[in-house]
Amino acid sequence: MIATSTEFFQTYPFINTWLAPALIVFAGVVLGMFFKQVVHSRLKKAASKSKWEGDDIILDAVESQIVLWFFLAALSLALRDVEIAEPFGLYVSKFLIIILIASITHAAAKLIVGLLDLWSKNQGGGFPSTTMFINFVWVTVYIIGILVILDALDISITPMLTALGIGGLAVSLALKDTLTDVFAGLHILLSKKVQPGDFVILDSGEMGYIQNITWRNTKMLERTNNIINIPNTKLSNAIIKNYDSGDSSFSVKIPVGVGYDSDLDVVERVVMEVANDLHQSMDEMNKEAKPAFKFRGFGQSSIDFIVYFRGNKYGDQNPIIHEFVKKLHKRFNEEGIEIPFPMRTVIQRSES
Repeated sequence: MIATSTEFFQTYPFINTWLAPALIVFAGVVLGMFFKQVVHSRLKKAASKSKWEGDDIILDAVESQIVLWFFLAALSLALRDVEIAEPFGLYVSKFLIIILIASITHAAAKLIVGLLDLWSKNQGGGFPSTTMFINFVWVTVYIIGILVILDALDISITPMLTALGIGGLAVSLALKDTLTDVFAGLHILLSKKVQPGDFVILDSGEMGYIQNITWRNTKMLERTNNIINIPNTKLSNAIIKNYDSGDSSFSVKIPVGVGYDSDLDVVERVVMEVANDLHQSMDEMNKEAKPAFKFRGFGQSSIDFIVYFRGNKYGDQNPIIHEFVKKLHKRFNEEGIEIPFPMRTVIQRSES
């Protein structure tokens, strides 16, 4: 039996040459899958219980590359004992280096984007969530990865950088308007003039919610559900009223008038009862700011006053005004408080 096996391997020497490396590669892949399914999964469960979110981002960034890294390590180890004719051996070595650097670059880009997003949330900003910032980070990291690959292949990048500098000047002149919008978008993001989710009103009259900031345009959603694409340059130079940049709560002012024969103490009591009931029952109300009541003066046919509420954000004034008018009108009818119609005295003179 032993003699037969020896004769078999002598007859087919390539099996003896490639069997051990193939087994090493296979074992590396199996070990990588085991590490990903068992070790990495347990690390993710442990990280989910920690207070710092950075460990989750790190584990997510490397998760898709684990099996590939084990495969490359096993393949590199297996090829040490295999004689490959030149220049094919050099080609294989360079190919493995390219794959490894590309894999590390992809994981690094994903890691940097995740950490920047975490930092932005802690700082109260939102710009990494925009398409523009994500693309900017991905492109920057990938360009660095390509330069590292070229350096590993012993390709001089100095002439390329010189050519890119000259070509970049020509491109910048040809794409002047586009680049202006790009840098204006970066200025908007870094200055936090507006951020995704903010409700803004422009000096040109447009109003709506900022949805996203791309390379050239900022997308704004109107309350009528229409999309407005604003060039970044115009948005950067515009005068903007931002309702969410600081305290997003919004003051709601409701003017009311009652008849001159009304008992003003009763009016104040009834109005505040209705206002306080709405303050407790409506989710649109800012619970930290209580309603306020102030008489304003003597009108032509009524004694005027204003009730002040505070909504959580712009837009909450609509349901607040709706409910307050309904309930106050009902209570005034129950209490016999009159909301007078405008009255005018008309004098008619006739010539005799």
